[in-house]
Amino acid sequence: MRKRVRVVHFKKMQPTQSSNSVPGPFKNQSGLILVTGAAGFVGTALLQLAHERQQPVRGATRISQPMPAGIESVAIGHLDLQTDWSAALAGCETVIHLAARVHVMRESSAWPLQAFCRTNALATAHLARSAAAAGVRRLVYASSVKVHGEATHGSQHFSEIDDPAPQDFYAVSKWQAEQALHQVARETGLEVVIARPPLLYGPNVRGNFLQMLKAVDKEIPLPFLGLNNQRHLLHVRNFADALLLCAAHPDAAGNTYLLADESAVSTTSLLCQLAVALDVKTRLLAFPEPLLHLAGRCMGRAGAMQRLLGSLQIDSAKIRQTLRWTPPLTLAQGFADTALWYRTSQSVSR
Repeated sequence: MRKRVRVVHFKKMQPTQSSNSVPGPFKNQSGLILVTGAAGFVGTALLQLAHERQQPVRGATRISQPMPAGIESVAIGHLDLQTDWSAALAGCETVIHLAARVHVMRESSAWPLQAFCRTNALATAHLARSAAAAGVRRLVYASSVKVHGEATHGSQHFSEIDDPAPQDFYAVSKWQAEQALHQVARETGLEVVIARPPLLYGPNVRGNFLQMLKAVDKEIPLPFLGLNNQRHLLHVRNFADALLLCAAHPDAAGNTYLLADESAVSTTSLLCQLAVALDVKTRLLAFPEPLLHLAGRCMGRAGAMQRLLGSLQIDSAKIRQTLRWTPPLTLAQGFADTALWYRTSQSVSR
């Protein structure tokens, strides 16, 4: 038997102001927003920003867990074709869909592509149809720049007009989800907005970026001096800001946007700026790139090494020009914000 959907209400509190909070031009014009994956990395930042702007939101999570004060929580169980979205969608005008099957370090599924597509494509289409049937006006989908590929070369920048070229199971499932959402939009009239971010960082970051922070903080010598690659990143608060804008702006309907911080950064510069933000010494060594690629393959980390050495540049002009979006945090502010969170979390854990 499927578990009954549980709705938990929390006492509403007055929102706190943040020095990074920049009220958008469409504040409070989205009605009630359902945020899936509300307890995740992006979901946490999105709920915080929405709360600061007094934007009504409801958080959907797999299992029941506490949300920030004043935010309603709904447990919806697993994402599949049987998920009952009725309680979560009741009274909502917009959905921001963040929940997804992400990269798995130790894949347990015998059919990983099917597992990714079942959660990220089929379950997303099911949510969209449920949303349309419930009278939801718009669905904003958090996709990935990986839909375009893993790297750019020379002066190339990925843009919305480039052909999709997903190269792993996750990216394929995201592209299939986008196509499924456009099909639902054609059939039901649901407004769909696609947002494709690059690597995200900020408070609560995990994965390779957190490992990089730890290595820089410990002043471990790293073999990345003199790299000239260029990669765009996106601070999680900047992403949350863009998602709320996509939820509210009347001109966003039916569009796909690539998002990025103000400028790209080389791996060498990234490590140096993180060291400055952490107030530690930079310890970088120069190694030939072919040797670094070989080391990555020997360690079974060829993909991670390629991302450290390669470029991934993004042209985010479309959302900046058509929706007049500007990232609230600069790159330096984003690194400082992340370093502050890291320092605070390290102090708490000791």
